[in-house]
Amino acid sequence: MSPDDRAHFEARLTALRDALRSAGTIEAPKIRDDAVGKVDDDTTPLTEMLQVIASSRNRQHAQVLRRVEAALHTLHREPEDYGLCVECDEPIKRGRLELMPYVELCVRCQSAQEDGAAQRGGRRHLTDYD
Repeated sequence: MSPDDRAHFEARLTALRDALRSAGTIEAPKIRDDAVGKVDDDTTPLTEMLQVIASSRNRQHAQVLRRVEAALHTLHREPEDYGLCVECDEPIKRGRLELMPYVELCVRCQSAQEDGAAQRGGRRHLTDYD
C-alpha cells in the first residue's frame, strides 16, 4: 500500500473515530421516573424494547470504535501491516477497506471464521440442513 493510500485511510479512520465519539451513547428510556411511581403496563413492552435497542447500538458503536482505534494504532506503529489480513497476511481488497477501513480479515478468512462459528452452534444457513 502506498503512503498516499495509507494517508487516505488514516483520514477516513480519524473521521470515523471522531464521529463515533461525538455520537456518544443513546440514553435508554426509563420504565418509571421514580422509585415509587406506578408502572404503565401498556408502555412497558415498548420501553423494554427501546432499552434493548439502545443497549445494542451502544455496544456496537463501542466495538467499532475499538476496531477503528486499533487500525489507527497499526497505521501509526506498523504502517506496512495496515491493509493486510491478520490471518493469512494477504492484502485486503481496497473496496473492502473503503467500506470498513478498520477491517482486519480478508473476505476468504472472514468467511472461514463465520463458517466455523456456524458449525460450533452459531448462525445457521439453509445449506446446514441437508
